[in-house]
Order: sequence, then structure tokens, then C-alpha cells
Amino acid sequence: MKLSPSFFVALAVCCLVPSSHAKRAPNLELTDQSGKTHKIAELRGSIAVVNFWATWCGPCREELPMLTRLSGEYGGKKVRFVAVSADEWKNRAAVGKFVTANRLNMEIWLGANLDMLERANLGNELPATFILDEQGEVVERVLGQAREEDIRKPLDWLLGGKTGPAPEAIVKHY
Repeated sequence: MKLSPSFFVALAVCCLVPSSHAKRAPNLELTDQSGKTHKIAELRGSIAVVNFWATWCGPCREELPMLTRLSGEYGGKKVRFVAVSADEWKNRAAVGKFVTANRLNMEIWLGANLDMLERANLGNELPATFILDEQGEVVERVLGQAREEDIRKPLDWLLGGKTGPAPEAIVKHY
């Protein structure tokens, strides 16, 4: 059977379209501490660091002060830091106390779960982080506790106009 050139064009389009969307962050729906609904898509237009954590997670508790410091440092540069708690909804008061006690100076969203981590290709362990460019494309995923350079490198690359080598797509620290 002879295949026409249009078949190959159609095949190429079918193969390319899914892969071009594979990097887009899933449009997860979460809430802030006041109960207002937020979606990941609203982060478009800014570079964003989205970190999934929980008050009961030891590595998360170690990682959050570093993210807080970086949030202060990069905050004036069109970079948003969002800490998404995976604590159960009934424990939101504990989240608020933790945020206040640790002076977290970033957006706090609630309602994360393992399904959301899987949909974001972040595995099924906390902490986990993804960094988005201004179009909502995932530039880097950090599975496990992020190190400062895991956050700085992609942010500096994005703020520098994406010059030089791209950051690693996936970094694992467990």
C-alpha cells in the first residue's frame, strides 16, 4: 500500500501536537487561605516557582526557608513563588500557624493531593517543585527537596532571556 505525502503530514501533526503540550503545566485548581479559588493558569505572564509541601513533611520544612529567602530576592523581578500545601483541608489552621511562625512571604494555596502531583509529573512524594516560564510551560521539575541552585539556575536562565544552556528538565533529590 502506497502512502500519500498528506498522510505523513497528518501523522507529523498528530505526533507533534501532544508533545508540544506535554510541557504545559496542568491547570490545577486550588484555594488560598481565605477560600478564594486559584488555577495554575493565572500564573501565566509571570515566571513562577510552584512548590508542593506539607506541615508534617520534614524536608519541606527545611526547604521552605530557602524558598522564602529567594521569594524576597526575586519578587521584584516578575517572579511569583507559590507554596501549595498538601495538608488535609481540616488542618488548614495548622497551615496558617506554620506560615505565620515561619514568616513565609509567598502565596499560600491549599488543596494539593497526590493526584495533582502525578498530573504535574512530580511523582508522589513531597516536597516537589516546578518552575514555569511566562507562558505556563514547565522549565524544570524538582522531585524531592530543592537546593538553592535548582531554583536559581532556571530563574536566572528565564530572567536572562533563555540564553545559554537550558536547565535540566528533571532534578531528583531523594
